Amino acid sequence: MKVLLVEDNERVSRFVVKGLREAGHTVEHVDNGRDGMFLATGEPFDVIVMDRMLPGDIDGLTIIETLRKMGTQTPVLILSALSSVDERIKGLRSGGDDYLTKPFAFGELLARLDALMRRSPTGAVPETSLAVGDLRMNLLSRKVTRGERVITLQNQEFKLLEYLMRHVDQVVTRTMLLEGVWGYHFDPQTNVVDVHISKLRQKIEGEGEPPLLRTVRNAGYMMTAGG
Repeated sequence: MKVLLVEDNERVSRFVVKGLREAGHTVEHVDNGRDGMFLATGEPFDVIVMDRMLPGDIDGLTIIETLRKMGTQTPVLILSALSSVDERIKGLRSGGDDYLTKPFAFGELLARLDALMRRSPTGAVPETSLAVGDLRMNLLSRKVTRGERVITLQNQEFKLLEYLMRHVDQVVTRTMLLEGVWGYHFDPQTNVVDVHISKLRQKIEGEGEPPLLRTVRNAGYMMTAGG
């Protein structure tokens, strides 16, 4: 099982990482919301253990909500010192699959993770690739091809393309892209989305290749295999 742990408390994170690795699992650990957002939205994991309160301007619930808006169904176990019924309900309604209050026993955490994996529709096999027409993306190797042509992307371009491919045949707005790709929950008053879309389009639509990415006037963008 490949686990992402997003937890800023050093003692708790050491305790969880040590226990999971001893149980034979692979663990990636970050201690802040921005790195958590980057890994959660950019790499495949079997399950995510998410601290509710994190330093900085991105908290655990924001990350979970972004994942669900992207269509990512990776099971998420929320860790929190907030134990009231209202707080647990808020966590679950944000897209969390389970809620464990601190302090907790490691055995219970492990049992809850095992239960989440059993309930997950994909089991322990994460999604490893995406395809739209002849455009292919390998989420593990981060290799992108169109037909026989290899496409080299910068990290942000890769995240943008992944988001668009996960929302194929759907109109995605600039606000959705700012939240899902850049983690902004406000309008930065820049044309960052349009600039990256333009560069991405140049890379994925070579000469003679049918267009994949459409601009939808007054709405946003749409990726479609039909051009």
